[in-house]
Formats: sequence, C-alpha cells, structure tokens
Amino acid sequence: MAQNLEEAIAEAGSPVKLLWESQTPPAVVPRVVQEFSNWRDEQLAWRRTAVLYDQSHHMADLNIKGPDALKLIRDLAINSVENFPVDMAKQFVAVNHDGYVIGDNILFHLEEDEYQAVGIPPSINWMHYHAVTGGYDVRIWRDDNSLVRQGDPVCYRYQVQGPGAMDVIREATGEEPPKLKFFHMTRFTIGGKEVRALRHGMAGEPGFEMWGPWEDQAAVHAALLEAGAKHDMIQVGGRAYHTNALESGWLPRPLPAIYTDERLAPYRKWLGENAYETISPLGGSFHSDNIEDYYVTPFELDYGRIVSFDHDFIGREALEKAVDEGRTDTRRKVTLVWNGDDVADAVGSMYRPGPGAKYFNLPMSLYDTFHADRVESGGRVVGQSTWTGYSANERAILSLAVVEPELAEPGTEVTVIWGEDTPSSKLQVEDHVQVKIRATVQPAPLTTKARTSYRAD
Repeated sequence: MAQNLEEAIAEAGSPVKLLWESQTPPAVVPRVVQEFSNWRDEQLAWRRTAVLYDQSHHMADLNIKGPDALKLIRDLAINSVENFPVDMAKQFVAVNHDGYVIGDNILFHLEEDEYQAVGIPPSINWMHYHAVTGGYDVRIWRDDNSLVRQGDPVCYRYQVQGPGAMDVIREATGEEPPKLKFFHMTRFTIGGKEVRALRHGMAGEPGFEMWGPWEDQAAVHAALLEAGAKHDMIQVGGRAYHTNALESGWLPRPLPAIYTDERLAPYRKWLGENAYETISPLGGSFHSDNIEDYYVTPFELDYGRIVSFDHDFIGREALEKAVDEGRTDTRRKVTLVWNGDDVADAVGSMYRPGPGAKYFNLPMSLYDTFHADRVESGGRVVGQSTWTGYSANERAILSLAVVEPELAEPGTEVTVIWGEDTPSSKLQVEDHVQVKIRATVQPAPLTTKARTSYRAD
C-alpha cells in the first residue's frame, strides 16, 4: 500500500494512470450551504447588487513567521517581493525547475516577518515543504480545509462584493469605506469585533475580503447579514461559488507540475498517500500518457506580467531562457463561450436512446478536480479547455482555456470536445459518447470591468 505520492505513482504505473482512475470525488466547497436561494439568482447578484461569499472552509491557511519568512517566499515566488509592506497582499505563483506552474495563492503580509498564504493545497504544500526542509528560520502553523480538518477553522473568511458592496460595508461599519488600492489591507469594526480586510474582488466587481478569529465569526456574520439586508445582498452557496472564476478570468486548479522531475522525488515522498496531489481525479477529452502534456507555464496563464528576475527563485533559469528564446507566447488564456444550440443538443441526448453525451453538472460542469478538454480547429488540437460551467449572467456555458496565439483573437470559432474518449472508472463518469461543441473565443477576464478597472481603482 502506497504511503506517499512517489509510491502511489509507482503502484499505478504512471502519474496519468494514478489520477485518471482516481476514485476520489471532485473537490467541492465543504460545510457551506449549497444554495441559499438558487444558484442562478446568486450568480446574478454579484453583477446587480451585492453578495456574501463564505470562504472559511474550502482553502488551507499557512502562517509563516520568523526572520527568514520573506527569504522563503522570495526563493519560491516568480514575482517580486521587494515592494511588499505590511498590510498588503500579493498573488504568490510558484513554478518547478523547468518553469511550469505548481500553483498560486494569496499571500498576506500580516505583521513584520509574518505572512499568511491562503489557497488550495498545491502551492500551500509546496511552501510548507520548503519551510520545514529548507533550513529556514521560520515557524509555521497550518489550518487545512474543512474536508481535512476536524472541528472549526482557526479563522473565518468572508467576502462582500458587487456593485453594492461598498454600501454594505458602509452600513456594517458605520463609516465610509477607505479608498484602498487593489490588494491593500485595512481594519474594520463589524459587530463589535475587529476585522482585517483586503481590497479584493472575484468576479470583476469591487469588494472586500474579511477575516478574523473563528470565535468572532457569528457576530461578524450576523452584522454583515443585517447590513446587507438593506442593500439586497444575497449569500452565495457552494454551488455558485466556483463559477465566479468563469467571469473573473482566474484559472483555478492547473495540474501541479510535480509528477516527473527527479529533483522533486523528495517532495513527492513528502506528500502523503491522501494528499490532494495524490488522489485528485484528472479527466476530460484531452488524454495523454505523458503527464507533462497537462502542464502550463505562467506565461500561458497571463502571469508573465508579474514574472520578475530581480531575485533568484526555483525555475528562474527556465523562465529567463523562455524569454530569451521568444517562447513566452506558446498559448494564451481565453474565455470560450460555448454554442447554446450545441450544448442544448448534448444535454437533450439524455432524453434520447443512449448512451448520450457526458452529463452537464450545473452550474459547474466538471466531473473531476483537474480537467482538460481538447480544443480543436481545422481538425487538430490547438489548446485545452479547463474550468467549465454555466453563467446566468452570460446565459451560456463558459470555460477558461489556453489556445494557440493565432486562435486567441475574440470572435474566433473553435470546437471543444466534451466527454472522455474511453469513459474512465471515475465516480462521476457514466457511459457516454463524445460530442463536438462549437465555441467562440472571448477575452479572459470576460467582463470589461474585470479586465480594465477593478484592479486599478
């Protein structure tokens, strides 16, 4: 019986075989009510009024404190940390030695020599591993998500966003919200409790992310609901939550590029038999026996704008070489708007003699944790479609994809292959046939506000 990722790969025969036939359900938002009203109205509200997200349960927190805290971060991050004062946050992005993405998280500078990384496991595990094995003078504590942890979180985490978000914050605090730049932090008093807050937004609308000790959760939550009731704020449930990325353009869950490099064998041995990277299912119409065909570069995810060579970090040499050799424009991140008639025909196949098309879960259509569908043009594969779901705001199935540069122009028509070529044994995969669905390329982020203004104000 395998006791770590390295042994699990050996037992399965390859990384692809390990993940492709994983019997673990797809990652979800645990402990959060699935729908407070209905997921359609919850989606519409983040464009029309205001919403309250409960982010307390689906992410892990890694607190890093000590004289070497910034050195640890600097050694792993592709982005600069030179301008990183207390009460500021950054998107932390890590790559492997060959320059392929391992993961990202939001990194908060809480106090002098104290930082907190918040996100899903791949980047959290990577930072944790180096913190405990790299000889750094740091102390860490970790709080895993509510699927893993017993009991309540250490911290609650809420986000209020939407056109009416500032009205809700003003009502809840009794004060005018400070005019902060994106990813800068402040403190509020809400429900008689001190709350730390990050200027943030997740679907291209303004908002604040707020957190504090779990024992303050009930008071803060009640005060936010009371304030929000006066401004038509709606709570967002677990079903709608993940779909906000379809509109904001952030591509969640790239497959972490850790499965093959011999230099990472000690890391794979450190990751346990039940680690996220060991058990999470991989699926989609794109299938390759080479796990590296699923890897993405930071340039493909539009992180080239934050890559900085003002410091040494794991993967720097590979990224510098890519820049020098002009290999930074291999694929571009886009939004695909799926053709409604083709989707309707695929969904309708469940009412005809079967097998029909792969079932569309709504609003998130994925049946796995790591997903890659073939994007085709002219009969050849030109990219991969990943995060897929329905947006009531756009009245369409959307997906985030990476495609060849010449096909990234808005309005370009491509074809997405939906369903697995040979249905796997994954729990959410029934007998089905593949179908072709036309899709139109649009920018990522899809909304103009998310592309142009909300990070700048």
